[in-house]
This record gives sequence, structure tokens and C-alpha cells, in this order.
Amino acid sequence: MAFEKHYDAQPRVITPPCIHLRSKAMCVAGELRDVEHPDEAGGQHFWCNMTQHVLGPDEAHVLRHTCVPGRECYRETH
Repeated sequence: MAFEKHYDAQPRVITPPCIHLRSKAMCVAGELRDVEHPDEAGGQHFWCNMTQHVLGPDEAHVLRHTCVPGRECYRETH
């Protein structure tokens, strides 16, 4: 049997991301993109610009659907 990749479905997020959220897509394409397939533009690789790590200042994981209004360390994009 051939190897197959399977990804967990991520919730679609329409709220603005935290200004400190960074992704591989931003380095390649210059913008944070919502992509259908995670292999495109590094869709699942995120880090916090404040901590330079995959954990934010609140020690929770940095993901597109978690770095939104309501999170303690969230800062609005200007």
C-alpha cells in the first residue's frame, strides 16, 4: 500500500490574525494565505514573532485558528 498524507481539517477562520502571527507562506508569498492544501506555501507552519517560537507568550500553541481576538496575547493588526 502506498503512503498517503492525511491532515486534520482546520476550522475556517474569518477574524483577523494577531499582528505577531508569522508563517512560511508570508516568507514565500508575502502574505498570510488561507490555502486548501497544507503543502501549499507551508500552510501549517506558524510561529509567534514575539517569542520566535511555536508557542506564544501565553505558552499556548501558535496556529491560525488560535491567534485571534480573545486570546490574552492577541494584538490587533493595524
